[in-house]
Amino acid sequence: MIEFRRNEECMGTVFVFHGRTNNQDIESVLDQACEKLHEADRIFSLYKPESPLSQLARGETSVAKCPPVVDHVWNLCEQWEKVTGGYFSAFTLQHTFDPSGLVKTWAAQAAIDVLLAEAVDDFTLNAGGDIWLSDGLSDDSDWKIGISKPVSIASTGSGVLTVVNLKGTEYRALATSGIAERGKHIWNPQSAELAGDELAQVSVLAKDLVTADVWATAAFAEGSRALDRIAKQEGVEALFVFSDGRIDGTDGFAEVLKASA
Repeated sequence: MIEFRRNEECMGTVFVFHGRTNNQDIESVLDQACEKLHEADRIFSLYKPESPLSQLARGETSVAKCPPVVDHVWNLCEQWEKVTGGYFSAFTLQHTFDPSGLVKTWAAQAAIDVLLAEAVDDFTLNAGGDIWLSDGLSDDSDWKIGISKPVSIASTGSGVLTVVNLKGTEYRALATSGIAERGKHIWNPQSAELAGDELAQVSVLAKDLVTADVWATAAFAEGSRALDRIAKQEGVEALFVFSDGRIDGTDGFAEVLKASA
């Protein structure tokens, strides 16, 4: 059995693959998986002037002339906008198409799929703070995910808010959105204002990484009313931390916390 760990810098963050496998070619497989991340970055980064998305933002090309995956992601974003009641949007206030709220975890899932296709099914992926767990985890400690307090890790008050144990549950992903590290950066598409006055942080459990990520972003943008919206979604649970320190969540999240104690 080979234990592996790969820290891959991409999209302005770090993706951490960690696990165990009998696949002797694991380093090559990891190279292929990480290429999925870099390919997405080359196409979708608005920080790279030469990227197709940057060219699209400058009006130098069209979606039809971009790589087909751009149209695919565009359609995914439109679908999620409808599902979240309009609180997830891939367009900036300047009407620029910016799918960064989805692309990171979408690319992470593509990387995950590379490993799974090579029978590597005992690993975790930390995608810049958003966590995914495989079904075949052999170490019980890997099933436990810590949720940080809604303050910067550089703060003296930083630490773990709580821990969820996903073993025996249907959930395989946890994503968190908030203002701790980046300040106010998520805008409410309905009000065209930056969110962050009401909530400090939203953590979402889901069966897959993209669903968790999108709902965390949408819920933070909408505010406390999103709690009722998420409660109606199958396979999605959330924990809300308010700016005044109050904590609330869906019944399903409370059940996971109870079982994790």
